[in-house]
Amino acid sequence: MTEQTKEVLTLTPLPTMTMSSSTSISRMKLVTDHEYFEPYPTVKHWLKKKINIPKQTIKDYFLAYLPFLDWISRYNLAWFSGDLIAGLTVGAIVIPQGMAYAGLAKLAPQFGLYSSFIGVMIYWFFATSKDISIGPVAVVSVLTGSVVDGVRRDHPEYEAHVIASALALISGCIISALGIFRFGFIVDFIPLPALAAFMTGSALNILMGQIPVMMGSNKYMNTRESAYLVFVQFWKQIKHCNLNAALGLTSLVLLYSIRFICIRASRRFPKREKIFFFISTLRVVFVILLFLFISWLINRHDSEHPRTSILGQIPRGFQNIGIPHIDRTLLSAFASSIPTTVIVLVIEHIAIAKSFGRINNYAIDANQELIAIGLTNIFGPFFGAYPATGGFSRTAIKSKAGVRTPLAGLFSGLLIILGIYTLTSMFYWISKACLAAVIIHGVGDLIVGPKTLKGFWQASPFEFFIFWIGVIVTIFSTIEIGIYATVICSGSLLLFRIARARGEFVGRIQIRQVKLTPTGSTHITNRNIYVPLNHSDGTNPTIIPVSLGNGIFIYRLNQSFLYPNANHYVECLVEHVLQETKPGKSNVYRSLGEQPWNLKTNRRRRQAGQEQDDRRPHLHALILDFTGVAHLDITALENLVDVRRQLDCYADKTINWHFVGLSNPWIKRTLISAGFGSSDQVHTVFSVANVHIDLDRGENESDVVLVPILDINRPLFHTDLDEAYESAMSTLHHQDTFYIPCDGDM
Repeated sequence: MTEQTKEVLTLTPLPTMTMSSSTSISRMKLVTDHEYFEPYPTVKHWLKKKINIPKQTIKDYFLAYLPFLDWISRYNLAWFSGDLIAGLTVGAIVIPQGMAYAGLAKLAPQFGLYSSFIGVMIYWFFATSKDISIGPVAVVSVLTGSVVDGVRRDHPEYEAHVIASALALISGCIISALGIFRFGFIVDFIPLPALAAFMTGSALNILMGQIPVMMGSNKYMNTRESAYLVFVQFWKQIKHCNLNAALGLTSLVLLYSIRFICIRASRRFPKREKIFFFISTLRVVFVILLFLFISWLINRHDSEHPRTSILGQIPRGFQNIGIPHIDRTLLSAFASSIPTTVIVLVIEHIAIAKSFGRINNYAIDANQELIAIGLTNIFGPFFGAYPATGGFSRTAIKSKAGVRTPLAGLFSGLLIILGIYTLTSMFYWISKACLAAVIIHGVGDLIVGPKTLKGFWQASPFEFFIFWIGVIVTIFSTIEIGIYATVICSGSLLLFRIARARGEFVGRIQIRQVKLTPTGSTHITNRNIYVPLNHSDGTNPTIIPVSLGNGIFIYRLNQSFLYPNANHYVECLVEHVLQETKPGKSNVYRSLGEQPWNLKTNRRRRQAGQEQDDRRPHLHALILDFTGVAHLDITALENLVDVRRQLDCYADKTINWHFVGLSNPWIKRTLISAGFGSSDQVHTVFSVANVHIDLDRGENESDVVLVPILDINRPLFHTDLDEAYESAMSTLHHQDTFYIPCDGDM
């Protein structure tokens, strides 16, 4: 096709007509100045468009890797005060949390502090979320602990922190690569029910593992087993509970009590809501300090043989700065755990970042967030850190504390480094039972509540069951298997929905719209709408859409036409057409022996009278509504070609195929390559649009200039269903059987 620089179609009204917006185009005299030739999409033009990238776009691409450059020059005192308060608040929370989560990772407490420090200090350079706080989280810590246990079981020569740092480095490199190559969209394949199942199952698993630690009976059982086994073993070993249980249970009760009191008080005294918020936020710090003092009172006389479990000696400063050690043996030992670690690091962070972005009215860049997580975990191991990602509780606290920019992480890091160098001697007396209570209290917020579950059931029962599959698998096996179970179930449901995409035959309903003018008169306009014949879209079942008749069918595709669903689409199409029409030949097969073996017919031939009584029309045309189709692939195209050949043989003539709503030029190119979109028909129906004046305003009729919407040389491509139907009707010959269904035939 050739491209025109100016393609217009001028319509000159008949002298006897009055020009109005309701004037029928069919009653006008058409004077064609220039035909419209649609630009034909080519691979050359597509490549040229992709390769010829403006210099500014390239500059913006590289600047996007450092988002802080966009806002750091506008930094002000108002932002500083908000970031300072939020940063110090999170820093105070993350110190005890980091030491507690390090225990889940089978590491010494200081490694939790190292991970907390690196996470908040690096992230703000690359962040697109002001609320996220990167550091150790419960689920990732449990996964890291599983990897450490698994590797040390077979290779005891590797220290635990060496294994954890190597895992962080490899995971960080993979995640950074995903962000650089713009694979952030893969996170969208993890639906909310699967994510909720993963979080809930993991929280229950962690909670069950920490209860024996809080009660003091963990030395007599393996808390790394499946949650249900830990639950059974706990009750068998409950006789071994000791003084730790008093500290742990009291800590847990106190944590929940402070939160409950602050919530009630903030509702009763709304003017002091900010004060109660900070009291509630810092309750972990208050409880840790209180029970640190109690633990010191209990154990100060015999620190070598304490009566309760305490953290013990924590080295001052960064004791594990250096190049992370990794070799082929170590890499192969935990290679199978890398996919799980990457999935958890990514989905937990991105899900939290998107959630708080929606709450606080800003958008995040998923690809840039992947780069931020990746670089955090790449540089972290050089300081002794283990895998870290965004944490829900810290992020919620940071958001409510009034954070203004990602720079708040810098203030959190300064407070953490102050604790690493000055408070380690005090950390010696922290109760492990109290830390276990802190973990239980923290992961409790990750468990999905009844209200959310009710919403799952009301929205999609299938996904409701997927949620429970993920939770049950996690409880009775491991977190890793639970993740794979939810992802596989969700992926299977997605593929099933794509493969079983519904196509619908639609009929026409004429509706009237009555408009009352200010003068009191009424203006009535008629228009057609097309709805499914089976009312699957929820339209009023008492209103029966009229089938087009005359062997013309409209088939609407509701999703992209691709290889998973192509066969299902065409099967439904052919089955309905064969039921509603009669063959073009009265005797398709001359003898019984020529009939296909799988054709379900009566052995006796039809009598002539029976054939004459068949009031079904001959197949004439098919109209495919592609409004909901964004893509058409080769497999689907070949299915259409096969069906065209089959129906042409069935009707004993060439069937016209009309297409409506082709939104993608490449779909047109695909159809044209297979012979669709052109016809030898005499009558061409096409739509034109007014581009110069508004007819409703009664402007000069001689200035009316209309242009075709689509290429008029492609008469089987249409803008709407009415146009397609008129085009199909215009090709009916006088000898064709006209059959208009009445209400009794519906």
